[in-house]
Amino acid sequence: MTAPRVILFDLDDTLFQHSEAVAAGVLAHRRSHGGAIAAADDRAEFARWQELEEHHYHRYLQGELDFFGQRRARARDFVAPYNLDLADDGEADAWFGTYVDHYRRGWMLHDDTLPALDALAHRIPGVRYGIITNAVLAFQTEKLDAIGLSPRLEHVVASGEVGVAKPDARIFAHACELFGVPASDAAYVGARLGPDAIGSAEAGLTGVWLCRGRRPSSAESAAATAVGVRVIGTLAEMPGALAG
Repeated sequence: MTAPRVILFDLDDTLFQHSEAVAAGVLAHRRSHGGAIAAADDRAEFARWQELEEHHYHRYLQGELDFFGQRRARARDFVAPYNLDLADDGEADAWFGTYVDHYRRGWMLHDDTLPALDALAHRIPGVRYGIITNAVLAFQTEKLDAIGLSPRLEHVVASGEVGVAKPDARIFAHACELFGVPASDAAYVGARLGPDAIGSAEAGLTGVWLCRGRRPSSAESAAATAVGVRVIGTLAEMPGALAG
């Protein structure tokens, strides 16, 4: 196995503690309201927020909503059971903006991120790093700056600027073009099997699925194996998976 010259990463839930920051942000925002929304079950409300995020963000990726439209839809659907009115776009934007303020306070890297990047650089001298993210570039750049990752990255590719999103092969091809390498010389590491690992593998990269200790189902394992995806439980396993 030849080690990749370029290793690209998903950001949220791969290098960055997105779910943890979201949980803290949703909880803090609910408590700021008081009343019934603050008193609701924390676990159930976080699960509902995640479902809405998945649903409306998929609509954004499909072109049904723009970036701010999916935010407004998530806000409106989340508060609807509590008879809170966010019909006006300005009110919905303000509500979501307050949530984002709470979300920002929880921005942290995963504990295994920096050690893994250092270990890869040691095992693969001259390796280059980048990000491919289904998001808006400005927001993700702000996040990368805040958590101290920007100096380690050569390029950050965001679907909001490229016009296509993972798992579309064109976004992976675009990233490889920026680095000046063929897809066969690049690897992609992400926390989602379909958009990240399978999508990158089908685009010709080495796809790596980071399942963070969760045991893959038999169906997931079969899907990964079918396209040559490598499965790791933590980022600490990356050097062994990619450097040989």
